[in-house]
Amino acid sequence: MKGRLLFFALVMVLAFCRQTVRAQEAANRRLVETYFNEVWNKGKVQLLDSLLSPGYINHTPSVPSPPRGPDGLKPIVLAIRRAFPDLHYTIEDIVVTRDRAVVRVMMTGTQTDSLFGIPPTGRRVKVNQINIESIQKGKIAEHWRVTDELTLMRQLGVVP
Repeated sequence: MKGRLLFFALVMVLAFCRQTVRAQEAANRRLVETYFNEVWNKGKVQLLDSLLSPGYINHTPSVPSPPRGPDGLKPIVLAIRRAFPDLHYTIEDIVVTRDRAVVRVMMTGTQTDSLFGIPPTGRRVKVNQINIESIQKGKIAEHWRVTDELTLMRQLGVVP
């Protein structure tokens, strides 16, 4: 009888833990969806204060060592949205765990203003990106991104 009670208690603890992990994964999915849909697609950079940790680290290779925290990302978002006013990220795939999210997105937009020194081209781009977000305490703490930048530069006419 005592063995059955211990087994039942163990099953209940495992079920509770699994339920907690699933809830955390769902919350991480909502966090990343909000990040792309509200911040990048709509330009609501003020949301970064609630979505990113104060010590947020952006490991993006195309923007060397931006300042940490939400204030380090805001000018990048604004610069890209200024260059591509119709900027849109479509989430193609998303994989979440209790502390990470991997997101494959399709970035589209028309460059009508300068982009980090590239004069406006009026060209439309469609580029794949892979993003990895480290999530701690319900906020994005670190970010890694790989963009098909060769395709982006070709579509902009910067390289043949």
